[in-house]
Amino acid sequence: MDNDTKTARAKENKGDNGSVINMCHVAKAFGNNKVLSDINLDLKKGENLVILGKSGTGKSVTIKCVVGLLTQDKGDVHVFGEEVSTLSEDKLKELRVRIGFLFQSGALYDSMTVRENLEFPLRRVLKLKDKNDIDKRIKEILDGVGLPDAVDKMPSELSGGMRKRIGLARTMILKPEIMLYDEPTTGLDPITSKEISELIQSMKQNYHVSSIIITHDIACAKIIADRVLVMDKGVIVAEGTFDEMEHSKDNLVNSFFK
Repeated sequence: MDNDTKTARAKENKGDNGSVINMCHVAKAFGNNKVLSDINLDLKKGENLVILGKSGTGKSVTIKCVVGLLTQDKGDVHVFGEEVSTLSEDKLKELRVRIGFLFQSGALYDSMTVRENLEFPLRRVLKLKDKNDIDKRIKEILDGVGLPDAVDKMPSELSGGMRKRIGLARTMILKPEIMLYDEPTTGLDPITSKEISELIQSMKQNYHVSSIIITHDIACAKIIADRVLVMDKGVIVAEGTFDEMEHSKDNLVNSFFK
């Protein structure tokens, strides 16, 4: 895709065409280390967008720019039609409530039970106080991730796959419109990885959430991807469906599917 086409697409995606995230000519460097050179992407409403790339190519930096954890040096990052870098602190907090971010570790509080981990965002972010409402939401989300009996367990009592599920539950309990996944199946065995991939797909179907998924797991990508981007040296070098990428004749793209 040439730069003129990318620019035209980016301008188009600022309109009301169903895009919830649009990044146009985004660059980011840390000192002399240029991590992102020219990132152009859009995430459609209700889409699972997978980003493939070797370590150090800028995948995690890309999604951190989406939530304002990092600010781009050049280019535009629009989420729900607003430029993230220009938002006030209050507006940024409002935006982040609408975006779920699942880290590799699941990021559970080890000193809290599963129930307390799930209560925490409801009380702190949504300011909920009604115990019946809180309990109902917890039950619903634990049923959704297939762990209704884990409510009183400590994170240390859970397997790696179960911790991933509870981490996802804690993020999804706020009912975000966008989910950002950073290597969601890392460190898991193939069977558990498949279960987490299928869970991500069910989150899309049941909650109509739009997602960007960073992964090295091709089996995961095959299950969940509506569209795949391949990133190299801070640039998107290929884009298409999983099938198109799997049968690409480009050596770099092909290397992910061997």
